[in-house]
Amino acid sequence: MKTAIYPGSFDPVTLGHLDIIKRSAGMFDKLIVLVLKNSAKKSLFTAEERVSMMEGLVKDMPNVCVDTNDGLLVDYAKEKNATIVIRGLRTTTDFEYELQLAHTNNMEYKELETIFLATGMEYSYLSSTVVKEFASYHGDISRFVPPEIVPLVEAKYK
Repeated sequence: MKTAIYPGSFDPVTLGHLDIIKRSAGMFDKLIVLVLKNSAKKSLFTAEERVSMMEGLVKDMPNVCVDTNDGLLVDYAKEKNATIVIRGLRTTTDFEYELQLAHTNNMEYKELETIFLATGMEYSYLSSTVVKEFASYHGDISRFVPPEIVPLVEAKYK
């Protein structure tokens, strides 16, 4: 059974993230969407809120589960017997950063491979940062996030 992990901050989850999740779910027996607690980032939503949002979005995907972690990805992967990390790529800048992480993770856990998925063209510009920027100025974010997420983001900026 092949288990993959799709890690990210998902703050908030975007349509681009959801696209990667749906495509990955079709490739593996089990997909763990891992909501990370990143101390280097100031989060809009708590880890618990992000997990709850993500669980609502993947509830109809039987081979997808959501978890959270604030430790090393390699340690979590070993604990879950996962051998694949999924990473979405939008730009060459993403690739350089993600390749460095992939090599580092593989040095620590030889069985852990990283698979890069190109973001769908319609989401190549999209990031959680873009969503938060638009939302902070009360812009329309409905083209960026799933419908159920729109009011949650908007409420953070009232």
